[in-house]
Amino acid sequence: MSNAFSEARRIARESRNYDALTALMPYARFIGVKLVEVDGQPRAQLPYRPSLIGNAQMPALHGGVTAAFMENAALMQLLLQLDETRVPKSIDFAIDYLKPGRPEDIYADCKISRLGQRVAHVAINCWQRSPDQVIAVARGHFLLTSTE
Repeated sequence: MSNAFSEARRIARESRNYDALTALMPYARFIGVKLVEVDGQPRAQLPYRPSLIGNAQMPALHGGVTAAFMENAALMQLLLQLDETRVPKSIDFAIDYLKPGRPEDIYADCKISRLGQRVAHVAINCWQRSPDQVIAVARGHFLLTSTE
């Protein structure tokens, strides 16, 4: 699997085509996560589709889909920035929902806020329409590939 990650990372870094990297993440592929280039940086995007609605009465995006999108965005950020040979494992992931997600695309900006030898901390903001109108925030700790 490490060869697939190395090749996908190389393609993503050189050509700014993130499809090969996204293809390695089964759940990201299932829910439709995409990485797009914004100001020279990758940004996660989840294009809206009706199957992502959790509450049809409002309607609002399903909270589990929002959380999974944010976690996958963090994982892809780690894969792009680090030289991991496998997908990092989630140690813990905490999310705060600030407002319901409307039936439209959602975006996530990720920041690796602490990087140790074995653990990374990532902060994630999820938003719609404008980055200053955040609908959810999350923080996750991820176990990195062992250097042994």
